[in-house]
Amino acid sequence: MEVSSTDEGLQVDGDRRHAGIQLPEGSWWDWDVVAWSAGQLRLAAGHDLTYQHGLELVFGDPVFVSCPTSFHDPTFRAPTPDEMQKAGRHLGEHLPVVVAFEADAGGQEPVSCLIAAERLDIVRETVLRYWREDAAPGQRFAPWVRSPGR
Repeated sequence: MEVSSTDEGLQVDGDRRHAGIQLPEGSWWDWDVVAWSAGQLRLAAGHDLTYQHGLELVFGDPVFVSCPTSFHDPTFRAPTPDEMQKAGRHLGEHLPVVVAFEADAGGQEPVSCLIAAERLDIVRETVLRYWREDAAPGQRFAPWVRSPGR
């Protein structure tokens, strides 16, 4: 498993963490939300999400989220001043991580997305989306995968 913290995976604009993120090399076309709670928003990516995914953006303590539950081919960029104001209206001046991107969500035009959180970790590892008896020790499964009989 390879984990990049906010500081390593985010291009920093001065002393603020509000620039576009840099993803590790790979084919990250399909994206979806695999977990969302008050403490965490976890976006998963891969070239085909049918059986596994290989990348996760883990937003710790998300405070503002505007994105579809599944999308394709996002283009990450620095948030605009208007987007920063939008997030700031809800959150005040303390905005540690703000990520903006456009993505194909199945409509005629790309959708603009915005996520603000306390921190961001970029996790690169294979996560299985189906049960396997012969999974390698320590192999991680998606949150909804359960062994038969459970």
